[in-house]
Amino acid sequence: MITLALVTVINAIAQDKIPITSDDYGNSSVEMADLMRDNGKIYVVVAVIAALWVGMTIYLFMVDKKVSKLEKMVEEQ
Repeated sequence: MITLALVTVINAIAQDKIPITSDDYGNSSVEMADLMRDNGKIYVVVAVIAALWVGMTIYLFMVDKKVSKLEKMVEEQ
């Protein structure tokens, strides 16, 4: 019930803030991405995101190993 209420409120808030025109459908450039690509900052953003994903993946594998080890210990006792 609460989820339905939240979805309804969020949907109502998100409606009709910026009108979409026919020019928007032909626009294939993203100004922020173009600017960041020109300055070379987009590579920093990609590197940070990749580092976060790699770090999270390594952390999850380490935690999985520890949990597996603990499960074995519990089964042996």
